Amino acid sequence: MQDWVFNVKIRRMSNPTNNSKNNAANINILLGVCGGIAAYKSADIIRRLQEQGASVRVVMTESAEQFIGKVTLQALSGYPVYQNMFVSDNRVMEHIDLARWADKILLAPATANSIAKIANGQADDMISTLCLAADCPVYIAPSMNHAMWDNPATQNNINTLIARGIHIISPDTGDQACGETGEGRLKETHALVIELLSDSTLLAGKKVLITAGPTREAIDPVRYISNHSSGKMGYALAQRARLAGAEVYLISGPSTLSQPAGIHFVSVTTAAQMHHEVTTLADKTDIFIGAAAVADYRPEAYADHKIKKTSDKLKIKLVKNPDILADVASMSDSPFCVGFAAETENLEENAKIKLTRKKLDMIIANQVGKSATGNDVGFNSNKNTVTVLTENKTIQFSENSKTQLAKQLIQLIAETYDKKHSS
Repeated sequence: MQDWVFNVKIRRMSNPTNNSKNNAANINILLGVCGGIAAYKSADIIRRLQEQGASVRVVMTESAEQFIGKVTLQALSGYPVYQNMFVSDNRVMEHIDLARWADKILLAPATANSIAKIANGQADDMISTLCLAADCPVYIAPSMNHAMWDNPATQNNINTLIARGIHIISPDTGDQACGETGEGRLKETHALVIELLSDSTLLAGKKVLITAGPTREAIDPVRYISNHSSGKMGYALAQRARLAGAEVYLISGPSTLSQPAGIHFVSVTTAAQMHHEVTTLADKTDIFIGAAAVADYRPEAYADHKIKKTSDKLKIKLVKNPDILADVASMSDSPFCVGFAAETENLEENAKIKLTRKKLDMIIANQVGKSATGNDVGFNSNKNTVTVLTENKTIQFSENSKTQLAKQLIQLIAETYDKKHSS
């Protein structure tokens, strides 16, 4: 059997600015194959990566061999396929050697079980151990039944991985092996390989400032005014902007989400605090994305002690909060400004008014409540459906996960920014 050859001190690295067809030349890709029906597609993934000039080596779980043979993957990759950390003709530390050899690790297909292991830091098989030991980018391409994909446990694990800086190659929607239809099927191999090999140049050299989550406006020590924003859209945008090569600053209101890896993070509570942090950074920013659901009003007076229930009615006088978006857009040298509009009626009409009144470059509008398919979208949901408006065009995005929408929106924002600054 052919021996593995490793050099753990010198690693061949990809050229981050090379977007040619052979942009995978000299890149080492470690492909992890998990035990799902889509495991048969790993053969095509190997072929497509090799066509781009990549060197591919394969690790597979024991259950993956129920769907595709080890000999097949060995023949296609040209190297032995690893499965068991403790059965080896070579070094006992080969899982570390492999992790150091790889320029990128790709798990495709990634099952719900493997995703859960990696999210929770387990290391009880070759793949989970490799991911824990990796110091290179890790890409995970989920594949599972749509109900498993939509399960809150899976979505929480996905959000955990995103927060750690792991790249999620979102699954497609369509017919599944079980006979059902929905989101969860492995992304088509050609699109998967393109996403894996695409380099982070969209926003390279740019500074992107993003707000996320709600604000809380205190009434007394135990009560406050707020809204249902979870911060998921803003956090997803921050992660995707970082993957697009930007230096990202995220200013977040109260949220249960984990702080995304690799970004500058500032936590605030009130609209006034968020306004201060944004205006402090805005003049050093190329792009500002106001995804936070900022409270429009706050109580005029704060009660130092809990307000007691002494009468049938309680009147609280509210005063207007500063308008963060409008203030940034009105700066003499303002960044490219993107606003959000969460509406319950007259979506496009209200968004256009906000776009014009606040002098924004772009606004992303979403209907709060139910989508056309009957799903909950917007606040607290993992999904959204949005309409993007600029001065001269309107683009509608169909219902999708917020992570996938973030990818599409960052692509559009980068393209629109480039057009404005090249004209």
